[in-house]
Formats: sequence, C-alpha cells, structure tokens
Amino acid sequence: MELSVVQEKYELLVKELKKVLVGQEEFIEHLVIALFTGGHVLIEGVPGLGKTLSARTLAKTLDSEFSRIQFTPDLMPSDVTGTKVFDVKSSAFYMKKGPVFTNILLADEINRATPKTQSALLECMEEGNVTIDGETYTLSKPFMVLATMNPLEFEGTYPLPEAQLDRFLMKLVIRHLPPEQEEVLLKKVNESGGEISPDVVSSAITSNEWVSMNQEINKVHVSDNIIRFITSIVYATRNSPAVILGASSRASIAIMKCAKTLAAFSGRDFVIPEDVVEVVNPVLRHRIIVKPETQLDNITVDDILHGIIKNVEVPR
Repeated sequence: MELSVVQEKYELLVKELKKVLVGQEEFIEHLVIALFTGGHVLIEGVPGLGKTLSARTLAKTLDSEFSRIQFTPDLMPSDVTGTKVFDVKSSAFYMKKGPVFTNILLADEINRATPKTQSALLECMEEGNVTIDGETYTLSKPFMVLATMNPLEFEGTYPLPEAQLDRFLMKLVIRHLPPEQEEVLLKKVNESGGEISPDVVSSAITSNEWVSMNQEINKVHVSDNIIRFITSIVYATRNSPAVILGASSRASIAIMKCAKTLAAFSGRDFVIPEDVVEVVNPVLRHRIIVKPETQLDNITVDDILHGIIKNVEVPR
C-alpha cells in the first residue's frame, strides 16, 4: 500500500467520523492516529459530551468487531477476560471468551471498577494476549481499548495506577462545544429525528487494510535530529521543577510512533518537528505527575508541556 492510499483512507475515515462528532476535529485526528499507531486511548470528559458515542462511531467506521463493558465496583476480572466453564454433558471444561476478544473495546467509566478488575486489562493492552488458567490466547488485530472517565466524580471511583495509565498511548480530553458548533449539533440532531446514531456512518477500512496501513506507517523515516528532539522533550519532563514523575521510555517510543503515523497521514515518508509537537500533549499528559503546589497555582500538565516545547531547541 502506497502512502497516497494511506492518506486517502485517513481522510475518508475522518470524513465519516465528522458526520457524528460535530466540532471535535482535533479529537478525531488524534483518535485516528492512535488507531493506526496500534495504541489505546483514555477519553476524559464530563457526562453528555459524546465519549461513548465517539467509541461506537470509530468502531462503526472500522469493519471489525466491537464490545462494550460497563465498569462497576462489582465487576470481576473474569467478566472482562472470560473464564473456563465446566460442561456437565461432556464432563470437560470449555473456554467462555470475555468481551476483550474483539477489535474495538469500549471500557466505559473504567475508574469505577476495583484495581483487581482494572489490572485484568494490563496484559491485553500491552501484550495483546489473555492468559486464563495458564493458557494464553492471542487477541485479533487491530485491538484497541477506548476507556472513558469522568473527571468530576470521585466518590465510588478507583484512580488508575501509573502502570496502567502508561499503557494508554494517548489521553484525549473532550470539552464543551463553542456556541456556534453547539448550534450545528442541534440542527443535525433535529434533522435526524431527535438523535445522532453511529449508524449514519459507513465502514471506511477493513482489518486487512489496517494491517497494510500499519506496515506502511512503520516505514516512515525518523532522522537522528528528530529522535534527539523527542528525547530532549521527555528528558525535560523528568527534570521540570513542577513535576514529581516525568515521562518514561515507553512515552518516548509512543511519541515517535505517533509522529510517524501523522507524517504518513500527511503524505510524507519522513517525520518533521511539527509532527512531534502535535502529538506531545495527548501522548504525555497522563504520564506526568504534577506537584500539588503547582496544581494550586492552576498550572496544568498541558501548560507545563507547552513550556517545555518552547524551551527545547527545534531541529531544522
């Protein structure tokens, strides 16, 4: 598959997503980048902004399987991965697969489940495998977890541990629409009979095309100067006076992979500094722990990252 085809497929996918996700251009772009980079996404936003709708719509544009898990405090790990069940008639155990055996998995309100249940996703997200009773099962590709989280409600929730947060390629934030975009949304809902459904979008790519596009994206060239630029940004997060915990080496790799995907979507077979800058915030914002006194000054992780990028020398 040539880069021109990759770019064409990307534009088609974005066009389909925009039919439902009004006024969320940047969110859509980053979501598609994560899909073709082969990573998972944590979606944060208050209720009613379309977090679940965005996951369903993305799955609809990809001709593949989709599953949804509503995370609750009483959810068990076996409810996520599956378990071995004894069949009385045959006097033998058989495998009852859980919702993770899919391509696009929506983990709705992931922080409402206990840490034990949350950890059931770790192997799935990192290795693409599920181990049940000592037997390992390989998940089909693509496999993508879209986890939603409400940033305002803390009662009855369990914060995601750093080890799990680091498994998410990106953290995307959905915010309220500006008035003009809100009007467009209302008109679209009114014209469609009272609701916006993922059914209005068409399948843009198949699983086999995803594999071919992923292979083409991996061929994108990254120069030594760009690699040095990425490492300088990540190193700066570890030495920032406003940060307790900086980004890991997994974060460096994630930035490079996402930059390669963005370059391919732009029709280029090489990465430029602008590609790196574009993906820094969504890739790093959930991997950095900010000092409490910094938070009291209303300085966000995004503010810190913007400051770091300004102070790091851009290669030319």
